[in-house]
Amino acid sequence: MDLVLEAADRHLLTPYVYPAGWPEDEPCRQLLSLFVITNLGALALYLLFGTLSYYFIFDHELQKHPQFLENQVQREITYALRSLPWISVPTVALFFAEVRGYSKLYDNIEDSPYGWSGVFLSMLSFLFFTDMGIYWIHRGLHHKLFYKRFHKPHHLWKIATPFASHAFHPVDGFMQSLPYHVYPFLFPLHKITYLGLYIFVNVWTISIHDGDYRVPRLLRHIINGSAHHTDHHLYFDYNYGQYFTLWDKIGGSYKSPTSFEGKGPHDYLRRLREK
Repeated sequence: MDLVLEAADRHLLTPYVYPAGWPEDEPCRQLLSLFVITNLGALALYLLFGTLSYYFIFDHELQKHPQFLENQVQREITYALRSLPWISVPTVALFFAEVRGYSKLYDNIEDSPYGWSGVFLSMLSFLFFTDMGIYWIHRGLHHKLFYKRFHKPHHLWKIATPFASHAFHPVDGFMQSLPYHVYPFLFPLHKITYLGLYIFVNVWTISIHDGDYRVPRLLRHIINGSAHHTDHHLYFDYNYGQYFTLWDKIGGSYKSPTSFEGKGPHDYLRRLREK
């Protein structure tokens, strides 16, 4: 995040926003800047990719499903916009620690322990580490001690749209993002790679709520796509994973998506039309 902060300071904040006597590396200034940048960035990613997904990928026929709520899209967006600023508070604290040099993020490929191959391997390990972390955090949020208070709001959307992707209770939203932020404090990671992965995970979160259940046949039981996550919203105790089905299979919570078996939401709507 220090690359984004440096760019913002150089092109906007230092020349046009902050007083000339306020040093760029002053902690309060960095915290304030990170709070604004994080919120604007999250808002831009959510609204841009959510809107593109909603209008170009999401099947609007699903809005005719009996479990699609009245004014649901507006409610999803409103809930997300209220939650994102609160989610950003602990997130900014972690970004601040990165900026102050406490993480294992590095600037140059030469700093990678294994060069370019190390960068590629770190991308894979990031995906597998975060998938594992999110699985257990997500599953824990379904425990009766936490579900009603923190995770139930996200399950209001039985037939979700892309805008449901960030419509979490703030505690829920931060906890499920925590593995992304913890990773660079534990393992070396290139800074630009980290930014790219940060964008990717936000887009992926939108994609598993987009109602497009198509997955290459060979990957149907490997990749955790929208079909899998839709069944999680509908049937509660299955498919907690983020990218892969590995941990659901290990944890005994894997469910083959009903849409792959001709029993999904689209099939339900088709049967309704035929009656």
